[in-house]
Amino acid sequence: MNTDLSGLDPFARQAAERRVRAWQYAPRLRHGQFVSHESAVALRGGPLPLVWTVTDEGDDAPADGLALPVHISTLGDGAVVRAAGVRGHRADPRFARALETSGIQIASSPTMWAQLGAWNIIDLVALGDFLCRVHRPGYGRLEAGRSPFTTIDELRATVAAGRWGHVRRLREALDLIREDSWSPRESRLRLHIIFAGMPEPLLNHDVYDDHGRFVGCVDLAYPDRKIAIEYHGVLHSRQYAADVERIAALRAAGWTVIEVTSASRTDVVLARIRHALRG
Repeated sequence: MNTDLSGLDPFARQAAERRVRAWQYAPRLRHGQFVSHESAVALRGGPLPLVWTVTDEGDDAPADGLALPVHISTLGDGAVVRAAGVRGHRADPRFARALETSGIQIASSPTMWAQLGAWNIIDLVALGDFLCRVHRPGYGRLEAGRSPFTTIDELRATVAAGRWGHVRRLREALDLIREDSWSPRESRLRLHIIFAGMPEPLLNHDVYDDHGRFVGCVDLAYPDRKIAIEYHGVLHSRQYAADVERIAALRAAGWTVIEVTSASRTDVVLARIRHALRG
């Protein structure tokens, strides 16, 4: 397993460190025990909220993921794990499920999601979007047809079947999960738009010109208003060049394109979207 985590952004680095910790603990799992909660999310490659700490100088900084606890759940009456660096939980076998993945017992996707009701609504929905994404066919969609980790119906059934913490928040999040979000940043931006009282945009909308030629797929869109919202992550030069050409083509086709980066202030972005909608 490659444990060189240099060069990763804080979210990716902390998630990778959590993954290392879960793999390190895995050989110690006993019958009826499984990796759960945030540790299971890390193993599945899902989006995790960043955990912060205070440095010796009094500054806020992302916590060392290797120092964060591994979450281990025990089904039924078995002994809950109590050890340094481990946070043990008890899981009810009537509605909690674990699956073997790459030789490790991990909480099923619905169980894992339902265990995280203490998260805020935006992080819960971002994880739900990741788990329920339908990989539909289309231009540039290399994973078309790949099965989602779970479905909204399966999440809803799991929440309804058992006693979960913060169940009201889980139910609220269920109604906000969508099947076509390609990244947690898209999910979070969509929710900020909704919570600001604006109409919900479509996700990853394919745009065609008046002659039926494909122009591009936009992250979030109001097709009837020809408004596109594009989130730019960390790009290499070839991807950046392709995005420049695509956005130019969208504008030539009469679309208003609002570009967003990780440095963009949410309130400023929302103001731009609101202004464009009022157009």
